[in-house]
Amino acid sequence: MSNKPRIFSAHSHSNTPCTRAHQIGALLLIAATFFFTRLFDQSFPPPCNLITDRSSRDADLHVAKTNGGGRPLWPERGYGSHLSLKIYVYDENEIDGLKDLLYGRDGTVSTNACLKGQWGSQVKIHRLLLESRFRTRKKEEADLFFVPSYVKCVRMLGGLNDKEINQTYVKVLSQMPYFRRSGGRDHIFVFPSGAGAHLFRSWATYINRSIILTPEGDRTDKKDTSAFNTWKDIIIPGNVDDGMTKTGATVVQPLPLLKRKYLVNYLGRAQKKTGRLKLIELSKQYGDKLECPELQFSGPNKLGRVEYFQHLGNAKFCFAPRGESSWTLRFYESFFVECVPVILSDQVELPFQNVVDYTQISIKWPSTVIGPELLEYLASIPDDVIEGMIAHGRQVRCLWVYAPDSEPCSAMQAVMWELQRKVRLFHQSAETFWLHNGSIVNRNLVEFTSWKPPMPLP
Repeated sequence: MSNKPRIFSAHSHSNTPCTRAHQIGALLLIAATFFFTRLFDQSFPPPCNLITDRSSRDADLHVAKTNGGGRPLWPERGYGSHLSLKIYVYDENEIDGLKDLLYGRDGTVSTNACLKGQWGSQVKIHRLLLESRFRTRKKEEADLFFVPSYVKCVRMLGGLNDKEINQTYVKVLSQMPYFRRSGGRDHIFVFPSGAGAHLFRSWATYINRSIILTPEGDRTDKKDTSAFNTWKDIIIPGNVDDGMTKTGATVVQPLPLLKRKYLVNYLGRAQKKTGRLKLIELSKQYGDKLECPELQFSGPNKLGRVEYFQHLGNAKFCFAPRGESSWTLRFYESFFVECVPVILSDQVELPFQNVVDYTQISIKWPSTVIGPELLEYLASIPDDVIEGMIAHGRQVRCLWVYAPDSEPCSAMQAVMWELQRKVRLFHQSAETFWLHNGSIVNRNLVEFTSWKPPMPLP
């Protein structure tokens, strides 16, 4: 063999055979490289700008971004890349008793009357689902089933009392084979008030597995049992006056910050609630900063719709304290007069938290610390920061508007995304059985297609 050194060039080829020893050595080299690379990565943290960069952190957490038009986009994880739903809406004539939940025992409750006010979402969701592109008229292909009911309005207008509501719900559910098949897992109910599903006194027995749409996240009954479950239920926005949410000129236009008379306001009744009473007392001491008018619901001093929103928009911040329950319509109304909501409700649940960063559009302050320090804090916030929060709120407030789900941004489109996340492939209940050929039967081995109402409920 020659003692001359071997010169390797880019085009040189060695004729030395690749032995097993060479292969083992190469594998060991690769393993060692991988080990030391991981060790190096863990020993030295990433640059500070990568840790504090909000967009990078949001990407890691799968927080949705906005598109070019500033509209929110849903994250793919858990939702899918596009909406694909089939929802069956029960017709008021197909089930005995369902009309009573819509119009009262005598059929005299007006739908238009139920459409107004903070509970109007129960009517709007029903109407919008009837026109939705996701509606199916075939029960056998439905992913979910919607049970229409205006029961909060019906109760308030004397159409049904509490006992009648309970009896009517049970009667209606006992006529639904698909409800029996799934134990209610794929059925949707709307309870639009602070009472939530407690309007149906036997909810815990009959619809404790169903999907409940409600603005209320923490209301409990006398047994301290909550009807809201974060795993299956969905928080929805309250129903804001159509005159403020419509496209184009609204009934009241937002004032420039410099023209607003007050730092903050509270427009609501005391209802003997501690937090609200504290705000009223605070307004007596600092009337130049905190407006807190005594709301009249009748008589010459009653605030009309326009006057109410004019007052609401005459401050930089709007207090949204807890009342009978944790949610308040004032939180949603504030976005349409462009004042920054200050939440004084510790247990509040807010809608669509997978796409809305509430720290950018609102302030949440402990309800146990309501005093001069709160006003001092709000007064210390520069106007440009307030303007930034208002601008962010302007981008997402479309999510509070009950418009068709075909709109690029609406409460209904958001509800559809959340419903898609709730769809389960497995719909059988503890009272449903199946055989080797996949046929579904009941305890008496009667096939599903032959089930006859009324059916026993849990």
